[in-house]
Amino acid sequence: MTHTLKIEDLHVAVGDKPILRGVNLTIHHGETHALMGPNGSGKSTLGMAIMGHPGYEVTGGSITLDGEDVLAMGPDERARHGIFMAFQRPMAIPGVKLADFLRHATTNVRRPERKEGEELIPMREFRKELKDNMAHLRMDVEFARRYVNDGFSGGEMKRAEILQLAMLQPKFAVLDETDSGLDADAVRLASESIADIGHQKMGLLIITHHDKLLEHNPPEFTHVMLGGKIVETGGKELAEELHRQGYDRVRKSHPQADAVNQEMLAEEATV
Repeated sequence: MTHTLKIEDLHVAVGDKPILRGVNLTIHHGETHALMGPNGSGKSTLGMAIMGHPGYEVTGGSITLDGEDVLAMGPDERARHGIFMAFQRPMAIPGVKLADFLRHATTNVRRPERKEGEELIPMREFRKELKDNMAHLRMDVEFARRYVNDGFSGGEMKRAEILQLAMLQPKFAVLDETDSGLDADAVRLASESIADIGHQKMGLLIITHHDKLLEHNPPEFTHVMLGGKIVETGGKELAEELHRQGYDRVRKSHPQADAVNQEMLAEEATV
């Protein structure tokens, strides 16, 4: 079945400050999209709005998944329906082993009608799948016995997020600057790992500043966000241009959006 995540004229505010100002984006199952733009342009806000973060208020527009109203769903329902997000700064959960967390998450995604207290995926079946995925991603099995993100390095946090992606196999995944805080070798490993999972099995929205993350995941579509809007869309060549030359051309081509972006950055600086 072909799945579609559709965002139309999306407006989002944080507190009383508008951030997104009419975003339109359609992602089909199996497509890889890159979302790029200078700091403060609203890229991460889009990811948070898709996942239903309570601090991000949708003030207009719509998000649908296969025609269903995503905005009417809570964050947990969105995950059960097949939307995943790898965060820039994942939260630590002391006392909860990564393997236990993944078993519960995987069960809930694969059995969305499951009620609290009902059976989880059988341990033998889950353990085999987890070990197979960890071997494929070149991860030590001991890693799954550690508490979720507790004491993890930046690279370990991102690897844990990629393991979740491999286990959950969502319809759509938003990767919010998975390259943030990583050295070149760690970014290359993350890029290879995402490709190894088989991104053709899902729709990918990769929010990134780093060409290495796209090295093994070339986007069919590259979108440039500026001032809370997508102002340009192209292919992988656009991503390559932005990595080589930066955003000066985009800013000059879209002076009104750039002025809004500068205002947004100035407001952030005063908070």
